[in-house]
Amino acid sequence: MRTISGSDNNFWKGKKVMITGHTGFKGSWLSQWLLLKGANIIGYALPPHTKPNLFDEAHIAEGMISVIGDVRNLELLQSVIFKNKPEIIFHLAAQSLVRHSYIHPVETYSTNVMGTVNVLEAIRRTDSVRVAVIITSDKCYENREWVWGYRESEPMGGHDPYSSSKGCAELVVSAYRSSFFSQDAYDNHGVAVASTRAGNVIGGGDWAKDRLVPDIMTAFMENRPAMIRNPNAIRPWQHVLEPLAGYLLLAEKMWVSRHVFSQAWNFGPNDDDMVPVSKIAECLRNLWGGGAFWELDSSLTPHEANCLRLDCSKVKNTLGWVPRLNLQKALEWTTEVYKKYHLREDIAQLVRDQIQRYESI
Repeated sequence: MRTISGSDNNFWKGKKVMITGHTGFKGSWLSQWLLLKGANIIGYALPPHTKPNLFDEAHIAEGMISVIGDVRNLELLQSVIFKNKPEIIFHLAAQSLVRHSYIHPVETYSTNVMGTVNVLEAIRRTDSVRVAVIITSDKCYENREWVWGYRESEPMGGHDPYSSSKGCAELVVSAYRSSFFSQDAYDNHGVAVASTRAGNVIGGGDWAKDRLVPDIMTAFMENRPAMIRNPNAIRPWQHVLEPLAGYLLLAEKMWVSRHVFSQAWNFGPNDDDMVPVSKIAECLRNLWGGGAFWELDSSLTPHEANCLRLDCSKVKNTLGWVPRLNLQKALEWTTEVYKKYHLREDIAQLVRDQIQRYESI
């Protein structure tokens, strides 16, 4: 059965899929989605970085092989791949926070750059992997603070260590693809490798520190004002299921058409959903209710981009992928999960319900 969101449920039944970073926010949602589709999941990641976290709260480990390991450990990573023989790999493991990267730049570069090198090197040394989707970030681009969206052909860059590390990771993917997984030599290596650059994902179950929606939701749950650093900063906001649907569709296309889709791809929201931080804060305040409010954080903070937009015309025209949830609906679904958690209710079924709701759109 092919869902309206584009992904083929039958395709994933019985497929051996490895997800690095499966204990993280996006990795947990992707793991749950693939489990619902009948895939055999091997997860490889560090323990969850926060408490609470979606991985534990939604019981994501049930029904999958979960290995605790660091992508910087090539020997262990390679042994897990050799042992489990995944056919498809989604690489999400990363240090994913801009402000954390200012405090821990070495950790950020070693995880995001050498971690990507290790994943690709392990793939190069095995014969089971046929498709690899490497997830980086919209912040990989050299940000010129212009008002139009960045295209996949724009130069890599990054003002802060996090953004720079993601630009470096993209260069690593490009170099490995050219050197070891080229289209011309596909019959010899048999591996299709693509990279994806998503916008600012939101959704229930994210408790990372110094990230807008988790910070706001945590403040509201603790009955205190949410502190907003950059209310005028514009970002490409999208529900977490949007780019994940794109990753799944891309992997299916790569499996069938092999090297044709071994490229870089943007997965972002429609232009109307690229809005200032203040609008997100105000919408969440209204959805939460109960006297919730936010204030401007006037303390000095490290540099962050003021304007960031993605041009997604390539993925829309080539893959046929389009966003399914507008920003209002994405915020409603996000708040729904946090409210359920705040009421001490089990969110595991709600996560599955939201995935099934998304597929039915």
